[in-house]
Amino acid sequence: MYLSLPFQNSQSRRITPLPSIMRIEDQIKQAAFSSEWRKLRANLLHTSSWLRGELAQFLKPFGITQQQFNILRVLRGQHPQALSTQQLRERLIGRMSDTSRLVDRLQQKGLVCKEECSKDKRLVDVTITEKGLNLLYQIDDKMPILDEVMQSLSLKEAEILNKLLERLRRNS
Repeated sequence: MYLSLPFQNSQSRRITPLPSIMRIEDQIKQAAFSSEWRKLRANLLHTSSWLRGELAQFLKPFGITQQQFNILRVLRGQHPQALSTQQLRERLIGRMSDTSRLVDRLQQKGLVCKEECSKDKRLVDVTITEKGLNLLYQIDDKMPILDEVMQSLSLKEAEILNKLLERLRRNS
């Protein structure tokens, strides 16, 4: 089963579901794991990789990467206030050291605006532009199609999984 995602340029995008056999052993062609914890780790990493690939393909027609989308998402949540690149880095999913370079690329596309921080000249304040907000609104309109990938889980299962993942991170 594939989901078709129509875009403005009349191309369609297919979201690739994981094969119906969901066992991680089958996915990575490994006979067994030495423990359920190691199986869980492999399962989380494999699923994360698959989901990142889906998101990358979803964002491609919009001309931005996952990391750029992440920055825009954080800036929209702060809008109209600015964030320094340091503050941005602290709020990103999957913190990265090249935040300044990503912000520069977003500025070249007209999606963010950079200004010298008035309180600390070593910092740069970043805000999302109207063009950046409009792009996120376009993405928001299409996001339910990407969300369908998750809907093989019931709402209750999604709530349980979210709580388990939060507990896993809390204990680290």
